[in-house]
Amino acid sequence: MSPKLHAKPKSKISASRKLSLKILLLQRAMDDLEQERVTRDEQKVCYIGDKLPPLQTAGLPMEDLQKLCKQLHAKIDVVDEERYDCEAKVIKNGKDIHELKMKVMDLGGKFKKPPLRKVRVSADEMMRALLGSKHKGTMDLRSNLKSVKKEERKEEKADDVGDWRKNVEAMSGMEGRKKMFNAAGGGQ
Repeated sequence: MSPKLHAKPKSKISASRKLSLKILLLQRAMDDLEQERVTRDEQKVCYIGDKLPPLQTAGLPMEDLQKLCKQLHAKIDVVDEERYDCEAKVIKNGKDIHELKMKVMDLGGKFKKPPLRKVRVSADEMMRALLGSKHKGTMDLRSNLKSVKKEERKEEKADDVGDWRKNVEAMSGMEGRKKMFNAAGGGQ
């Protein structure tokens, strides 16, 4: 590959021309900013002139000055009410924005889910929680289990064991050992 392919292409505008264009753009931007500031100041003066006419207090009697003060106080109260309402709206909107941000974070899964505890719940309580008032009666899960007859096992053991004193006397001595030997199947 030739070195000309990787070299920067030369611009068609000279450096002095670029500098002069940059200076012209900056000058134009400064003029636009100045014009915006002047129009904003004019609009402010116009608004104040409409809302607040110039006061003429020279040569007014005391009663007229008092009326003028009362009117000014009434206007101040109206402006304060509007300012309070605007502040209340800003605070309410700020809270709404905060709540919506929290909802977005919740939906985004930013929060770590806490580990759940194991809770023992009976079948009846679970059915009541799931079905509410529709659940009637109790659910006995043990009734479906197979029943084991314990009484028969006790009777079988009782027959085998009998009275332990008789069993001890019968097994003592050589005759007892001979019976155990024969019972085990060793003496045939």
